[in-house]
Amino acid sequence: MQPGDRVRVDRGDVTNEGVLLPSTTHDHLVVKLDGGYNVGVDRAEADVEVLESGARDVDGGADAGGGEASEITFDEDLPTISLISTGGTIASTVDYRTGAVTAQFDAEDVLRAVPDLAGRANYRGRVVANILSENMEPAIWRELAEAVEDEIAAGADGVVVMHGTDTMQYSASALSFMLDSPVPVVFTGSQRSADRPSSDNVMNAVCAVEAAKADHAETLVCMHATQSDDACALHRGTRVRKNHTSRRDAFETVGGAPLGIVDYEAAAEAGADGDAADAAIEWNREPLPRGEAGADADLATDLESDVELVKFTPGMDPAAWDYLDGKAGVVIEGTGLGHVHTDLIPRIEALVADGTVVAMTSQCLAGRVCDRVYDTGRDLLDAGVVEAGDTLPGTAKVKLMWALANTGDAADAMGRDLAGELTAESQPWR
Repeated sequence: MQPGDRVRVDRGDVTNEGVLLPSTTHDHLVVKLDGGYNVGVDRAEADVEVLESGARDVDGGADAGGGEASEITFDEDLPTISLISTGGTIASTVDYRTGAVTAQFDAEDVLRAVPDLAGRANYRGRVVANILSENMEPAIWRELAEAVEDEIAAGADGVVVMHGTDTMQYSASALSFMLDSPVPVVFTGSQRSADRPSSDNVMNAVCAVEAAKADHAETLVCMHATQSDDACALHRGTRVRKNHTSRRDAFETVGGAPLGIVDYEAAAEAGADGDAADAAIEWNREPLPRGEAGADADLATDLESDVELVKFTPGMDPAAWDYLDGKAGVVIEGTGLGHVHTDLIPRIEALVADGTVVAMTSQCLAGRVCDRVYDTGRDLLDAGVVEAGDTLPGTAKVKLMWALANTGDAADAMGRDLAGELTAESQPWR
């Protein structure tokens, strides 16, 4: 009896069946049940039968993901989808040597972890980073954009980026500005690891691949639309925000409905049928159309990294902003329509006078900045603050980083829509 064997454990009137995991003590057995949970059993009380030797490959081999090994074969009738990984849990599997959840990254590993993807497309796998998403940096955004461009040049009909959820919205914004893609670029991830019964990795991955096969050229985030396994929402990369720490439907389009909804049942049935992939998606607004077959992506990856996002709070010391001196750009999360305490206005005026681009956003979850209503707002405009409309604060930071490096007038760019981040007017939608 070795770790990785499938066993039946009888103890009194209770029977458990699952995969034997390593144990730190000789006195206890640890079994991973089919539902994903682990159970510890006192060896002295247990009657153990080995049902299958090596049912899971303890070296992370063919069956490490819990299903049949998925062999990648080329089918000229299928579209080619590139799977690019930056880390995260969506393709994670259980390491049966340690019992821990580990991330697997190449195309073969993804298909082992999510066998439902097999037969939907030809897959190419590529690793850009292996990090926790809180460690994401602008340099990796550049590498990611270049990798997507390479995959499109190599013939990918769509790209799925597997990413940790905590900073996915920032990376999706970055690629929205840096990359003008002729094919879909779809970010997806998993709120819960693959060994949990409530994991969202399979549904998110299937819906993301179907979205990457569909007829559009958007940069999207594809995650659960509800807490149930019924649909995934397609959020425009510059309008999405993670609004819950752990719920499967944590991501929302701020200030409107998602760009589209993927019906999971229809997506699961779509398989290799490209037309069925489009039929599984209900668009709430018309997406950007695909480019012509074989079209190249336009890339502009330069970023000005010396940009800060700061939040105004009542009672804050104006001296707390001294570190902003000399910054290339500053995005402020102001209150309401875009306000700060009047004592901070001289600090902002000095920043602008020194050449810093200062853009104003709002802490509110919806609505837009308008500094022409109250005296404070008018004073901010006189100080040189640029209104960012209803651009989300995190998106505004990424946009300012890009605009400073790629446009001749970043202040003007912050007031214009470049990638769907800034709407012409705010309208009620609920």
